[in-house]
Amino acid sequence: MKKSFVFFSCLLVLFTGLNLHGQNVNPEYGIMNKIHLPGDGGWDYLSVDEAGARLFISHSTMVLVVDLKTSQLAGTINETPGVHGIALAEEQNKAFISVGRNASVKVINFKTLELIADVKITGQNPDAIMYDQFSKKVFVFNGGSANATVLDAVTNEVVATIPLEGKPEFPVSDGKGKLYVNIEDKSLISVIDAKTMKVEKSWSIAPGEEASGLALDNETHRLFSVCSNKLMVVVDAIDGHIVTTLPIGNGCDGVKFDPGMKRAYSSNGDGTMTVVQELNKDSFKVLENVTTMSGSRTLAVDTKTHHIYLPSAEYNPAPEATTENPRPRRTMKAGSFAVLDIAPVKK
Repeated sequence: MKKSFVFFSCLLVLFTGLNLHGQNVNPEYGIMNKIHLPGDGGWDYLSVDEAGARLFISHSTMVLVVDLKTSQLAGTINETPGVHGIALAEEQNKAFISVGRNASVKVINFKTLELIADVKITGQNPDAIMYDQFSKKVFVFNGGSANATVLDAVTNEVVATIPLEGKPEFPVSDGKGKLYVNIEDKSLISVIDAKTMKVEKSWSIAPGEEASGLALDNETHRLFSVCSNKLMVVVDAIDGHIVTTLPIGNGCDGVKFDPGMKRAYSSNGDGTMTVVQELNKDSFKVLENVTTMSGSRTLAVDTKTHHIYLPSAEYNPAPEATTENPRPRRTMKAGSFAVLDIAPVKK
């Protein structure tokens, strides 16, 4: 995932939802809870175990597992330096974790969180990771080497390496043998055949630039690609044509689609979450911009409860610039890491 962190003010507003054109007096979403968690390092992807009501969160050198019924820490998976993503494969009783600094994937017992295997992959900086139930394979997208490593989810063995046209970001699957992945530096979506493990074709997402997150409505065959130039590009997953574009916040690094709500959510590092309503397969509108926290650029959605989870932290003021360090970075406030729990407001 992209490392361009966007750190503005870390003010958390608990009661407001902002529309792109001003204040929304009837917000659709609100912050229900703020789950405080240990550790002071960075974060990336997070995944929801909907059946078990657990949230897996990448955090610096570990993965935190939260019980969503109690909002309490239920377990910790250690020794994952530079962790990026967690792919959950309940039917295999496994979770697969991409460990960026070790160029490996850790295979974990889904229930006990104990280590099963540590697999070296065929690329650099394994980033986004996905379990494809159709093919029973795990696809690991390597941001440092423009390729994807494929693991057999049953044997945990590397079975293929897929060359890509550029730096991969986030993938999605249609559950029928087709995978889609953003190619960030080329502003493309590549289509991968899960059976042959080869790229079939690639589509331009212009005017979108530097796409990161990707989501899919499998009913209407619409892809949602979020881009660094503050656009969500809606793409036809059948033929690749651009359906429409919508404005989102700055610093976005993730998008999820809730099929029950027919809504796509863009998590923006500027401290907003853009909510896009799908009216039909060719018509979409920005419903709301929900205030979150600065740096909340990734998210996960529980499609059963319709709750949305975004990690973030608070930051100290930036030190003064010097000749040696003209653009000093702010440091995280100790003990401030947390996950926001956002849900539709009952009316």
